[in-house]
Amino acid sequence: MSLIGKMVDKLLTKGSITLKLPGKKPETCGPGGGKHLTVRFTDRKVAFDLLKNPRLGFGESYMDGRLIIEDGTILDLMRLIVGANPWERGGEDRRTFGKGKIRKLVRSLKSNNLKRARKNVAHHYDLNDELYELFLDQDKQYSCAYWTDPDHETLEQAQLDKKAHIAAKLALGPGQRVLDIGCGWGGMALYLHKVAGVDVLGVTLSEHQLKIARERAAAAGVSDHVKFELKDYRLLDEKFDRIVSVGMFEHVGAQHYDEFFAKCRDLLKPDGVMLLHTIGKLGEACRSPDPFTDKWIFPGYHLPSVSEVTAASERARLIASDVENLRLHMLTRCSTGWRGLSRRASRSLRCTTSASCACGNIISPAGS
Repeated sequence: MSLIGKMVDKLLTKGSITLKLPGKKPETCGPGGGKHLTVRFTDRKVAFDLLKNPRLGFGESYMDGRLIIEDGTILDLMRLIVGANPWERGGEDRRTFGKGKIRKLVRSLKSNNLKRARKNVAHHYDLNDELYELFLDQDKQYSCAYWTDPDHETLEQAQLDKKAHIAAKLALGPGQRVLDIGCGWGGMALYLHKVAGVDVLGVTLSEHQLKIARERAAAAGVSDHVKFELKDYRLLDEKFDRIVSVGMFEHVGAQHYDEFFAKCRDLLKPDGVMLLHTIGKLGEACRSPDPFTDKWIFPGYHLPSVSEVTAASERARLIASDVENLRLHMLTRCSTGWRGLSRRASRSLRCTTSASCACGNIISPAGS
């Protein structure tokens, strides 16, 4: 068995993968007894890239069309590999997919200061909307939806339910001022004003998102009550009754967690309420990011553990009164949304689906 075959064989505790390597006979890895997939490498360098830096090599090879899943999708492959070593059952063999020591060192020397934060956001969000329209709802909610009936519910309804869920947790009242940190295309701010009569200030570092958000507020005739600014939250000097931040905390970076919560505490009125919605990870804090996602999707990102978030918020004397894990909602989102996209030929779509499946922690629910 080839070296890459031995690595895959070590990872799989259930199911099997047949590898087709250039110039060699197909070889099947894994114990069987589950799903089977066939993966073809179009050139010999794919195996070398995977062995040198598994996570980066895997993502780039799939993105470039050099790693082809012949009888399934990227979602199927991630479920087979990651699901074989779930965190709650030990997950020791995940260490095979190391993240690269050199990148850890380089990253430790960086911080998301005002200039770099703006650059990182532009890399991901100042893009043509045609890409996002392929997998987001019409309101462009770029975080996991809230699924109450996954077998029959549409993405549009699930995202509407997510916004309603957030509005309820915020306990909004007419006349309140709300800060939306990382407001995206403006959908959350517009919704909160519509259902609760609150005034909302949305801040973003994306010029493209700012333009769209302002156009939407003007079209709805609510520009006096829902305003958007191109500004780093750290530069604000106002007081708000409520703060909401959905899908922005991933960009803050672990080095800035204390700064983030201290600033939010400063911006909140004494009886204020803050809701933070973020992608997270199970177990201890990540020492380094996934190298593919850091390079191609979210430069400067960090996925926090629950303990990181609560500890940092406590240091700012914020009281964590409600913690909710939406892991299975994220699983449903990926299952319904990415399956069709992963079959498209576009390099940018393969890049997005690869990272999104990884960020979604695609593993089967415990016990299944």
